[in-house]
Amino acid sequence: QALLPTRRWFNTVLDDSHLVVHCYLSSLAKREKEGHLFCQLLDMLKFYTGFEINDQTGNALTENEMTTIHYDRITSLQRAAFAHFPELYDFALSNVAAVDTRDSLVKLFGPLSSNVLHRVASYLCLLPPLPEGEDSSHEKEFLLELLVSRHERRISQIQQLNQMPLYPTEKIIWDENIVPTEYYSGEGCLALPKLNLQFLTLHDYLLRNFNLFRLESTYEIRQDIEDSVSRMKPWLSEYGGVVFGGWARMAQPIVSFTVVEVAKPNIGENWPMRERIRKMAFNQIIECSFLESGLRKHDVCFLITVRPTQPYGTKFDRRRPFVEQTGLVYVRGCEIQGMLDEKGRVIEEGPEPKPRLRGDCRTYRVFLDPNQYQQDMTNTIQNGAEDVYETFNIIMRRKPKENNFKAVLETIRNLMNTDCVVPDWLHDIILGYGDPSSAHYSKMPNQIATLDFNDTFLSIDHLKASFPGYNIKVTIDNPVLQIPPFRITFPIKGGKGKKRKEEDGNEEKPEEAKTLTVEPHVIPNRGPYPYNQPKRNTIQFTHTQIEAIRAGMQPGLTMVVGPPGTGKTDVAVQIISNLYHNFPEQRTLIVTHSNQALNQLFEKIMALDIDERHLLRLGHGEEELETEKDFSRYGRVNYVLARRLELLREVGRLQESLGVPGDVSYTCETAGHFFLYQVMSRWEEYISKVKVKGGKLPDVTDVSSLFPFHQYFANAPQPIFKGKSYEEDMEIAEGCFRHIKKIFTQLEEFRAFELLRSGLDRSKYLLVKEAKIIAMTCTHAALKRHDLVELGFKYDNILMEESAQILEIETFIPLLLQNPQDGFSRLKRWIMIGDHHQLPPVIKNMAFQKYSNMEQSLFTRFVRVGVPTVDLDAQGRARASLCNLYNWRYKNLGNLPHVQLLPEFRTANAGFLYDFQLINVEDFNGVGESEPNPYFYQNLGEAEYVVALFMYMCLLGYPADKISILTTYNGQKHLIRDVINQRCGNNPLIGRPNKVTTVDRFQGQQNDYILLSLVRTKAVGHLRDVRRLVVAMSRARLGLYIFARVSLFQNCFELTPAFSQLTARPLHLHIVPTECFPTARQNGERPSHQIHVIKNMPQMANFVYNMYMHMIQSTRHYQQRLLPPPAMIEEPETTQTQETEVEGE
Repeated sequence: QALLPTRRWFNTVLDDSHLVVHCYLSSLAKREKEGHLFCQLLDMLKFYTGFEINDQTGNALTENEMTTIHYDRITSLQRAAFAHFPELYDFALSNVAAVDTRDSLVKLFGPLSSNVLHRVASYLCLLPPLPEGEDSSHEKEFLLELLVSRHERRISQIQQLNQMPLYPTEKIIWDENIVPTEYYSGEGCLALPKLNLQFLTLHDYLLRNFNLFRLESTYEIRQDIEDSVSRMKPWLSEYGGVVFGGWARMAQPIVSFTVVEVAKPNIGENWPMRERIRKMAFNQIIECSFLESGLRKHDVCFLITVRPTQPYGTKFDRRRPFVEQTGLVYVRGCEIQGMLDEKGRVIEEGPEPKPRLRGDCRTYRVFLDPNQYQQDMTNTIQNGAEDVYETFNIIMRRKPKENNFKAVLETIRNLMNTDCVVPDWLHDIILGYGDPSSAHYSKMPNQIATLDFNDTFLSIDHLKASFPGYNIKVTIDNPVLQIPPFRITFPIKGGKGKKRKEEDGNEEKPEEAKTLTVEPHVIPNRGPYPYNQPKRNTIQFTHTQIEAIRAGMQPGLTMVVGPPGTGKTDVAVQIISNLYHNFPEQRTLIVTHSNQALNQLFEKIMALDIDERHLLRLGHGEEELETEKDFSRYGRVNYVLARRLELLREVGRLQESLGVPGDVSYTCETAGHFFLYQVMSRWEEYISKVKVKGGKLPDVTDVSSLFPFHQYFANAPQPIFKGKSYEEDMEIAEGCFRHIKKIFTQLEEFRAFELLRSGLDRSKYLLVKEAKIIAMTCTHAALKRHDLVELGFKYDNILMEESAQILEIETFIPLLLQNPQDGFSRLKRWIMIGDHHQLPPVIKNMAFQKYSNMEQSLFTRFVRVGVPTVDLDAQGRARASLCNLYNWRYKNLGNLPHVQLLPEFRTANAGFLYDFQLINVEDFNGVGESEPNPYFYQNLGEAEYVVALFMYMCLLGYPADKISILTTYNGQKHLIRDVINQRCGNNPLIGRPNKVTTVDRFQGQQNDYILLSLVRTKAVGHLRDVRRLVVAMSRARLGLYIFARVSLFQNCFELTPAFSQLTARPLHLHIVPTECFPTARQNGERPSHQIHVIKNMPQMANFVYNMYMHMIQSTRHYQQRLLPPPAMIEEPETTQTQETEVEGE
């Protein structure tokens, strides 16, 4: 039903058999407990049976079209009633709105007999006609339900969605059929939507993602509630109330709770526009820790009611159901508006100190969910249920990083309420239909023939090597002038050739189709100062990388699969730079999964010829940039204001050099008048004097002597003019004028910042008008879509890094951060760069991850559908031997030449016999893996072994920041950190490693040396996922040392390609302790020093301890030798002492 190819016939069969009606009337559906899952699945089937789509054409039906279908059904029923059933005249003559509800239809058709109902159904072709004289074989209940369900008024899908609360309640949070436990076994089915390869419509696509994102968030909320409430230890007091025997950092008891405002509904809605409530918390000591941790405006909190039945002192048992033990009754969400002062006003957030409040109580104002409030109040009034909002006794907050679900859900809901306009060339591919290669640049009708590759190529030889199989035709024959930058004209397949063939009857010759026309061109002189020279790319891209860059510059969808170390970021940055120079009027949006990837992109973008005033970074994380420049919104505003003052000072200097009176450097406007009336007039006069007249060149000295800006450029490297040729000197003069003109061009762009006075207005103008390259994370895009659309944000190109790590919906939202123009999207290019062989998006719940396939990214789905990809095939990160551990997972992944040539890759790892090794770790004190908490795995033997090896490396001279320790489980990560704190954390001789984290968290990062702990000794665990193995094996550049139970992992079939190489080397650690870092020994060469074989962890720990003590004693010995008696301090002895110290070191 949810796939168009099968739906076309299956939905007809389903409708003819009336299966849904039969199921609703079955005994299983009427059993409340046993039939609960069955009814949920049946509701999903009914929903898709009546989905808003034309089964034959596959086109989505609008609300008006669905209403027309409904009216046609009702009117056909009324015509049948009028013509053949006199007892239904009242129904036949009524208006549709009066009779199309379920209650009305049951009331009208309920009194009729089974035979009459059968005749009505047969007249409508729902059942075969009844033979004369025979009674209907169908039960009256079935016939009545068939007619009613067929003709009752349908609720619009959008209306249903808009009436849905965004916050989960206790009914959803602990429903195992909707939100299964973390330990879902994979057996049986669940009432969950699935993310397949194909979707019915964009509405269906968004709806499935909306529901799954909401339920995944609900699962995380459930974990937080269970953790916080169990820590608070709610018990039944002696007086029948609630007493809390513990405390939680993320939760706080509530004293009182009052609804202060219920706003009127908007026109056409039946829920309040908003509700505001205030609540008060007590116990200032605990409350301070709760508030100071970051309860801010727009934070989402949860209001909880608990009515425990357990007496004071009862221990919490994690094996028993949580709700039953704690007596949890209600859960409702809310959004913080702010804390109130003593006069009942919201205390605004800002740099100003907050007022001191007296007493122990604090009052907060929060917003409730209006849909949920309406449902609760309706239930209270109609059914006499308890007023939920008078019962809350706990408020719980969550970590801000994990608490953005409401904003994302609102964004998805807003998208479903608007006409989603995706480009025509993307629509079918996103839904999974049509030709998957239709959006490739080679099939796009607007393919660009000539592209300026700017500084992509380092030489003409580099260009020729980048296009194997092509004939290169250079427009300039002189080899000396064949230097970059190059402009390349490609043979266009499709549109142009087809048209020529139809018009002229000529076909393109094969040699023409494989010929590239290369035009070297010179970048115009930008000025006489050294900083005027453009920054250039220094990377010699491979031919595959060049193909990725070429595809990214063309219109359409570009998919780049980048294995570890293949230069994905360098390719992305070069594409951005080339788009910036080829299409200066276009704007490019950069989206990544993490702030770290965004920082890496920005650091490399700054190294290329891109004006930094056109760069903008939205969101947080810019503080981690390894640069002093601030690319955030307000950082760029400050840069523009500072740059404006700097340029106005240059204008003042130019004014003084020309001897012009007045204060022309006061504002951008006065500077503009100065340029027009004083600078341009002088330049035009100069050009008229030195231009070629009558084919005769002026004297070379005139170019310099008549130049009007000599005094201004007096601080430039002299002489400015060479005096060798007229053309060269004229180019220099024009370069000087370009420098001056650029000053006034920038001032004209900055003029708006003089007129806009507030920082907010300036930052908005910067985002909408000034910035050409805008970067943000996918989460920020989802959170801020409404604000960006409101501002009129526009862009032409999207580049996504880490695409395979981004959730499907978070990949889709950035496509719609702008309003369409005349009903069409202005998006021209979508470049996705990622690696689907590495870890997918993080989904904590196994049921959503595997059953609903929520871990599938849009990038991975496109690869599975068959969208063409550019597979980068040469890595330059790791030694060739280390690359072999994971290159079997990729197509033809080789090594770049520098991996074989650079000294750091050719020399051995000091102190080690091998550059990688698998080290077997047996039980320590009879214990292998342990599990202090469920699924919190630790292995003390491996933790101690890893830290001992880290200390050994530091003692040999390895820099601690070049070593990272990884593990596959959070429990082991915390254990290793504890061991480091105990053994060497505060020791200045050793220090701490660069990172101690999990493999999953370290994806996208690298280090020279990786120590990896695999933890498990009883079962392989989640390393069985080959994608996690690839990430683990590919983080190291020079050395990888893995600690594991070899007998367990070598028998795992999925891991065989990597572990067969690892087990080919000895499984005991082989070290060369007499070597120091760095060593001159070549990799693979047998050391001349003695090799020590370490057989277990205690031996390694003792060895490191003895080595450390020996080093300490040696250091003391040298220090004593370096301290001569005071009377014997002479110059020769000082020199000798220094030499001795060097030798000792």
